[in-house]
Amino acid sequence: MKFTIREITINTIVFFIMGYAAIAQEIIEEAVVAQVDSVKKEVPFQKTKIDGVAAVIGSYVILDSDIDVAYQQIVSEGVSTDEVDKCQLAGSLFENKLYAHHAVQDSLEVSEGEINSIVEQQMAYMVQELGTMEKVLSFYKKEDVDALKKELYEVHKSSKLSNQMRSKITDEVEITPEEVREFFDDIPKDERPLFGTELELAQIVIEPKVSEEAKQKVINRLQQFRTEIVENGSSFATKAVLYSQDPGSKSTGGKYTLNRKTPFAKEFKDVAFSSQEGEVSEPFETEFGYHLLKVDKIRGEEIDVRHILLVPEIERENVEKAKKLIDSIRTSIISGSISFEDAARKFSDEKETKQNGGKLINPTTGDTHFELTKIDPILYDQVSKLKENEVSLIIPDQDRQGRKKFKLITVLNRFDEHIADYSKDYLKIQELALRKKQINAIRKWQDEKIRDTYIKVSGEYENCEYSGNWLKK
Repeated sequence: MKFTIREITINTIVFFIMGYAAIAQEIIEEAVVAQVDSVKKEVPFQKTKIDGVAAVIGSYVILDSDIDVAYQQIVSEGVSTDEVDKCQLAGSLFENKLYAHHAVQDSLEVSEGEINSIVEQQMAYMVQELGTMEKVLSFYKKEDVDALKKELYEVHKSSKLSNQMRSKITDEVEITPEEVREFFDDIPKDERPLFGTELELAQIVIEPKVSEEAKQKVINRLQQFRTEIVENGSSFATKAVLYSQDPGSKSTGGKYTLNRKTPFAKEFKDVAFSSQEGEVSEPFETEFGYHLLKVDKIRGEEIDVRHILLVPEIERENVEKAKKLIDSIRTSIISGSISFEDAARKFSDEKETKQNGGKLINPTTGDTHFELTKIDPILYDQVSKLKENEVSLIIPDQDRQGRKKFKLITVLNRFDEHIADYSKDYLKIQELALRKKQINAIRKWQDEKIRDTYIKVSGEYENCEYSGNWLKK
């Protein structure tokens, strides 16, 4: 199915397909928010046209310059602007402000700690990219760090509110099997979707074992760090920057903000939420390695923590043992001594697939089908030439901490490119039907809220043609 820009709003296209509007919005958010209070104080904007203001959406102001900057940002990112003009971009920004405005009206909340954590990580990334904080401040045209933090905070707060409002609308949409059937039957036969070649895959993963000596070595080092921090007053954050092997938090001094629902390892959260403010934990283990954790601040159900992660080194001899093991497993499968499925259940170290005979679940669709042209390029290289039930050669791999592992992959089933078939492709058709219903829900919500919200479009943007009734004609 195809949807044109005139059939649905530019922001809906971005939300479901391209994702670049968020980039543009991050650039302009501070300018918009910063103008709101001053505009309110100087002029009763609900009755007066303000020079330089492109639109007022509820309590938000969008300036002409905001749209210019957003458009230039899209160009600088290399995104094609063939189908995006300034009017469409303005409509997209109008929508984002409409979502954010009603998120506040509906008392949707954003986590202050989570936003602050994102800000800290973004600033650390920019310092890493540009070299110094002074260069970062110059890039953002800010005089000091506090001003930059304030800007980034408002950027992410508004973005979070907008996303929460969108999610609230779409999460309430459900679809029945009857609606899926009606959706499919309404598609003319010569316009039905073409689904590309798909594979069902399974894998066996063998991880080299970590010796007790290697484990004890990192535990001892973390104990040493703890002593230096607790007894000698060393900085936990500095040690995290210097020694932690967690790429996600190393640059920010090991900092994370989390609550009970944050998707962290259970052992990590157990230690975090059982510790007192300022307390430094004993070393503990998760699937990622060994940690030292400090609770910086407790704010109700949220806490700010710092941690240092150390990953035990794996001796070369254990790497060789793992390689020999997976080689013997492959030999046994090819000779017919054991099936791939049984071998996965018996030998694989991957908990997520072991009990399912190694079968992989597509994280995007939730089913077992992987469309060949959409899978990860590395996985594509590994499986594109495999025949059904053929076992790959041994594939060296590594986890996020850089620890080596080995795997075998097989193609359980191959489904050639074909026109959509209701019985064979039900889940994909269901997804298309649900998406269409969500788009309709967003369109209906937007139409209703535009009628109920104070909106004033000014200047050249009064002459635009919008998919939404922003001009209230």
